[in-house]
Amino acid sequence: MKCEAEALVHGAATIINAIALGKGAAFGVDLWTKAKVKLTSEPGVVEGKIVPDHAENTALIEAAVKRVFRVFGVENEFGAKVETHSNIPVARGLKSSSAAANAVVLATTAAIGETLKDMELLQLSVDAAFDAGVTVTGAFDDVCASYFGGVVITDNERRRIIKTFQVPDEVAVLFLVPPQKAYTGQVDLGKMRTVKPLVKIAYKEALNGNLWHALTLNGLVYSLALGYDTAPVSNALSSGALAAGLCGKGPAVTVVVANEKIDAVTNALKCFPGEILKARVNHEKARVLSNNGSCISCKR
Repeated sequence: MKCEAEALVHGAATIINAIALGKGAAFGVDLWTKAKVKLTSEPGVVEGKIVPDHAENTALIEAAVKRVFRVFGVENEFGAKVETHSNIPVARGLKSSSAAANAVVLATTAAIGETLKDMELLQLSVDAAFDAGVTVTGAFDDVCASYFGGVVITDNERRRIIKTFQVPDEVAVLFLVPPQKAYTGQVDLGKMRTVKPLVKIAYKEALNGNLWHALTLNGLVYSLALGYDTAPVSNALSSGALAAGLCGKGPAVTVVVANEKIDAVTNALKCFPGEILKARVNHEKARVLSNNGSCISCKR
């Protein structure tokens, strides 16, 4: 039995963190996650491996596979071996979980020789994130931006896309990625929810198309609530960045910058600890890279 598939999904960055409001916004970036799923004849046994972060918990991988199996009624027929590769740093607020969930759901579906509508697939990604305990809101904004690319504004509680935008290609995205990690379960949600009135203002700015103003306001508000240093944001903005702010729950900072200002803003960030990643806005939809999936048709 050779039933396997590989899928590619891109990353995303925060415009509005949905924890305070239940509504959020995010945009796609060209960081990436690949998931390779190989089905086995051991029903219920899902083995996950995260490369290169072998010590990271694989609960999300397992939850995503099992969600797909249940949809197609094959949980008593197959197990799976799953390996994910990514250049998205884990537990820094950079949507690594959303990208991984999308990639595993897409690859698993292809491996068993089936297809899902886009919104069906995204629902499974959100459900898997809840199952694995790696999300508070379901991160519907993040999974949509990761999967579709572009800017997506959402109602996370209702799992609805409210509005979409395209972002000009003449901008770069820089991430200041500190060495420390921050997991969702360790975040003080009470502090994050105290800033709801200000996040509501940022959300309205995003709806009106003032995306970079929204990103900066949201990032500053959540940074203050969580006690993060705002100096990287200040340095980036004073050096010509279009926007800068905390990405997700942090600790990474997202900076949007015009091409001609990349060097100046990069230099302004070098005095802070951590790695500086450079990315571009992504408008490409997630896709299956390879597919030998025919298990359902073979067994039935």
